[in-house]
Amino acid sequence: MSITESNSLHNQLEQKTTLELLHGINQEDQKIATAVYQEIGSIESLVDCIVPKMKKGGRLFYIGAGTSGRLGVVDASECPPTFGVSFDTIIGLIAGGDQAIRNAVEFAEDDDLQAWKDLQAFQVNEKDVVIGIAASGRTPYVVGGVSAAKKAGLSTGCITCNPNSELADSVDFPVAVVVGPEYVTGSTRMKAGTAQKLVLNMISTAVMIKLGKVVGNKMVDMQLSNHKLEDRAIKMVVEATSLSRESAQKLLSRHGSVRKAIDAHDSNVK
Repeated sequence: MSITESNSLHNQLEQKTTLELLHGINQEDQKIATAVYQEIGSIESLVDCIVPKMKKGGRLFYIGAGTSGRLGVVDASECPPTFGVSFDTIIGLIAGGDQAIRNAVEFAEDDDLQAWKDLQAFQVNEKDVVIGIAASGRTPYVVGGVSAAKKAGLSTGCITCNPNSELADSVDFPVAVVVGPEYVTGSTRMKAGTAQKLVLNMISTAVMIKLGKVVGNKMVDMQLSNHKLEDRAIKMVVEATSLSRESAQKLLSRHGSVRKAIDAHDSNVK
């Protein structure tokens, strides 16, 4: 039996008080960061594979099913507003298509040919990187997808929560975050899902930083899509230029991004 499917270390959950349940879940959650830490070297190798390919125009694809697929879609969808990249720079694909983001599509994850068909719709090439996400490490949609991608000459990685899995054996850069049994046996939306989210955060954020999408510690290329982000952007321009808030706002409105506003100001000063 895989670790992600092994029996919970906690029993008779239905008899516990609310406080006992919450303490138990939290007790298990505290193990996640340590498990991720143990895989930092593997995550580093994957990031260092992705960056040079993206500098040459390559893209990053996430493929997954169920919770794993949804996590990939979420990470991909957050990169354009956060870092100002095109929506087709990081792409999340989920078994069953976009309808599976909200509603489970029966048996979609069992088709080991579909992920490659989904990838081919984007005319993938050797500049692209495909990361398969599957807590179990054996989901046919994911294993089949990365296997076909690797055979076609693409670089491949994975995020799984079982050691020595079929998925890990199928990719160039495996990341296996072994978080142990779930609080509710087999419910990998819990610890495994959290671990996958943490690793996805690390990968996309590190890649974007190394691609120059962050200056200092600021998201200088973020999309100004709401009042909160506009206010944050104004404060960033004020901090970088020592302009008044009003002047910074005008500069930002004229140039459309923090980076461009600061560059324009610096050019005028010179």
